[in-house]
Amino acid sequence: MITAIREVRRAKGLTLQEVADRCAPPTTAQTIGRLETGTRTVSVGWLNRIATALGVAAADLVTLPDREDVPVAATLGPTGAVAPGRAQVAVAPRPAAGFVAMKVEASIGDYRAGDTLWLERMAPEAFGAALNCDVLVPRPGGRFAFGRLLQRDADKLHLLPPGAGSRQQVVTGPTWLGVVRTLVREF
Repeated sequence: MITAIREVRRAKGLTLQEVADRCAPPTTAQTIGRLETGTRTVSVGWLNRIATALGVAAADLVTLPDREDVPVAATLGPTGAVAPGRAQVAVAPRPAAGFVAMKVEASIGDYRAGDTLWLERMAPEAFGAALNCDVLVPRPGGRFAFGRLLQRDADKLHLLPPGAGSRQQVVTGPTWLGVVRTLVREF
């Protein structure tokens, strides 16, 4: 099996040791290196462990014939755009199970018309992890509230919608929320 473990690891800026430490249970950098180079056979179990350690889906680690890798031409930092120190590829975003999408039809705040937002659904017990993130919250009657999650008080969520002059909204008792994980912008 041909894998993209090395490319994904490098794209995430992680060392072999960091990936080894993130595996459950932890392993050695040498083992990760052998799995990357193909000197050790990658089982489905290993593929799942490494994918979890890298924070991607196992399918993102398998190189398929019809999948094009996108080379990284430059990196952008405080001194401007520069060529990467070593060859890198960009990992195409893939939504995971439980994701929902939202289309932006009119520009507002940081979002432009035509953008697509991929949101990870969260249950109420996980809402605290979405503080200071942009979230989509269902409301009664098929309506939604969208904005930055500022505060959570028991079953109340305090949101600040995007855009200048917006007023804080309070949503009571939502059964789920979607936190923005990926912005897809076409030019």
